[in-house]
Amino acid sequence: MNEYLELPFIEVHQPIGTFYITSMQYTDLLAISYADIRMIDEEARDTDNFDTYLGIQRKVSPSRIKEIESYVNTVDATFPTSVILHIRSTEELLDDKFVSEWSEDYVDKNSERIELIRNISIDKEKQRLVIRKNEKVAQILDGQHRLEGLRQQHEHAGLFSDSLVFDLNVTIFVDLDLDDQAQIFSVINKAQTKVNKSLVYDLYEYARFRSPQKTAHDIVRLLNRMDGSPFYRKIKILGSAEDSEHETIAQATFAEAIIRLISRDPMKDRDDLRRGTAFHKAKLEDLPNERFVLRQLFIKEKDEYIVKNLSNYFTAVSQKWPNSWNAKSGGNILNKSTGLLALMRLYRDIVNQINDYDSVITVAVFRSFFDKILLDDFSFDKAIYIPGSSGQSALYHEMLSFIA
Repeated sequence: MNEYLELPFIEVHQPIGTFYITSMQYTDLLAISYADIRMIDEEARDTDNFDTYLGIQRKVSPSRIKEIESYVNTVDATFPTSVILHIRSTEELLDDKFVSEWSEDYVDKNSERIELIRNISIDKEKQRLVIRKNEKVAQILDGQHRLEGLRQQHEHAGLFSDSLVFDLNVTIFVDLDLDDQAQIFSVINKAQTKVNKSLVYDLYEYARFRSPQKTAHDIVRLLNRMDGSPFYRKIKILGSAEDSEHETIAQATFAEAIIRLISRDPMKDRDDLRRGTAFHKAKLEDLPNERFVLRQLFIKEKDEYIVKNLSNYFTAVSQKWPNSWNAKSGGNILNKSTGLLALMRLYRDIVNQINDYDSVITVAVFRSFFDKILLDDFSFDKAIYIPGSSGQSALYHEMLSFIA
């Protein structure tokens, strides 16, 4: 096996200094990089180990890694932003370990066996970086979740692990001191602006291919603008309300609740549809109707039925509790995320009792269930149903107790 990687590079000059941009196959990046994901060690603040001092690599999220592992196999997977590495140009090794990993006594007694190893050479004439191929060469400053997701995909793929071609942008800093490493880490993790979830869903409007995400987006927007809809102008499109009193439900909140009734793995469904993979009968059996009550309609592309069912369902809600559903201020939670999410959970139970997953259900049928619920029109106070998951759960279980 080649002990070195030879890569073309672009040299970049910025106030912090010079760094290098290149591209490499993910397997090569895995072969040279490491991330210390330990939490901050209070006892090590006086050391010069940046991983220990700052806990530079936040504790990895298993759910995020699993999501990335699934994502990298999709037909249009991409990571266009750089993985950021720091490489020391030279390293002192003793018995194939960093000298810093040994005790001072051991180093003193074996100093004659210390090796000075070059980790990276920069040949500006040939425009090539030459990097030693060892997993302890490059420290990851940013991108550990992406790499760990790719690593797990590689391990789980087994004999087929070499079939995935996935090059990554890589930014390489050489011989940074501790202060510069801290500055880069701070910029990456503190200066970024989190993308609004509703904006993400709104962008599905421009998708050319069918997916649970696009279907949910289209349904939410349609219910928001459709005359006679119980959601008419009640939804905060892009999460930025034009009428803060009337628009009480965030687009992303509603879209995600719909997706949960369609799919266990919406990214996989999206990829199947993008690739033209057919939904076979076996797939329907894999996901029981009892949990994914909108899935059959989605698979059969009866999105208009989903719209009608949700419209009829919430019309029944608005008829049963008109004051709370149309309230514009105060402590009412029925027409906010707490009430919406509780009612979307209840939707599954009601459809399961009706036992019809392939038709339009009328307002009258939905209303027959709500008429059994002995909560009056002024029951939905945030002091009783605290905003958040606990309030959603309390309201859901109380309503369910009347119809179960």
